[in-house]
Amino acid sequence: MNDNEFLKEFGLQLKMMRLKQRITQAQLGEMVEISEHRISQIENGKCNITLKTVNRLASALNIPSVKFFNFDEMSQIKY
Repeated sequence: MNDNEFLKEFGLQLKMMRLKQRITQAQLGEMVEISEHRISQIENGKCNITLKTVNRLASALNIPSVKFFNFDEMSQIKY
């Protein structure tokens, strides 16, 4: 997996976790003190984020940080 694919997979994982909890991008951004636009960029694999931000996102969604990196689980989700 190259870097771009990794960012897209991470972003998709974040989006699915957020939607599962019925939280908007704006609400999540407010919870972690970053803009809604930045949340959108992360979810679309358009930016690289720090581990601190990963930790803040996980805390806001009340999930272990490692859940963002379980890409195999994503392949089993039906849309």
